[in-house]
Amino acid sequence: MKRIHYITIILLLSVVSLFAQKPKGYSIEGDDVVFTFHRSDYETLSHDYSGNRIDFDDLTVDNVVVAGEFNNWSKYDWKMTKIDDDTYELRKPLSKFDGNYSWQFKFIINNEYWAEPTNRDPNIVDAKNQNGKYLHVYNLKMFAKAYPSEDGNVRFRLRGFEDAEKVVVAGSFNKWDDQSFQMYRIENGWELKLQIKPGEYEYRFVVDGDWMEDPSNPDKVLNEFDEFNSRLNVGKYVTFLLKGYQDAQTVVLAGSFNDWNEEDLKMEKTENGYWYYRLPLPAGKHHYKFIVDGEWILDPDNSVREYDGNGHVNSVFMVK
Repeated sequence: MKRIHYITIILLLSVVSLFAQKPKGYSIEGDDVVFTFHRSDYETLSHDYSGNRIDFDDLTVDNVVVAGEFNNWSKYDWKMTKIDDDTYELRKPLSKFDGNYSWQFKFIINNEYWAEPTNRDPNIVDAKNQNGKYLHVYNLKMFAKAYPSEDGNVRFRLRGFEDAEKVVVAGSFNKWDDQSFQMYRIENGWELKLQIKPGEYEYRFVVDGDWMEDPSNPDKVLNEFDEFNSRLNVGKYVTFLLKGYQDAQTVVLAGSFNDWNEEDLKMEKTENGYWYYRLPLPAGKHHYKFIVDGEWILDPDNSVREYDGNGHVNSVFMVK
């Protein structure tokens, strides 16, 4: 019998996976990047770029700073807040990291000593100087559009290929990096869960160095090598609310996201005076209206409105 290899990709809200690791040093919560320093994660420090190290236990921590490509490796600017004796935290808006897909960074102790990670995590890379020379130390790596997470909203799964040594998912969400997002072995295949910023992306799988499209995903586009990239649209869950109209029999949500269907998205009435409907929407601009007992109305609590080109005015919702 011919064995069939297939790949599936599943969009999730929050299903716990045992095969994805949270990247060291940062997480993305909503519209913020949260840098977190745990002293227990680091055993040694380096004083300069020579690679000479000292034991962390020989130093008293007075302050911790985040330094990286995003702030020109400043030893002073991004000072962290002390949470307890072993933990420091700093929050920065995700908008500060627009324009790039990944950034290298490190934690600096007492504005002088660089905390040295060990090369065991997928987001740890060899540090280089401006001339490309290796510095004999490691940097942490942050991805602004996607990162491994146990609670990620996208799960990549590859069935088969049990004899492969290494399977990676790469795409436009990480600038086609074919090393960082390694998948984990599961029964009869491979898996990795990522938290990906809403938007439209292209991706491929790399099996022991060989690039391939997702044969189970019919949505694909031709690339510059006359091969195909699989395409993925990551949505964000949005809740639409209409206040009042408690005597209405039916309230329907209709918009550009469902071809203005007048029956599909029937809203539910709550006890606190609202009608609501929750659904995932891709990144971008969406026009919508409410239909109250057959009458089309604009969203009275949303002042953002536009003409649709056909003489109609619609409420507008942006998914970022």
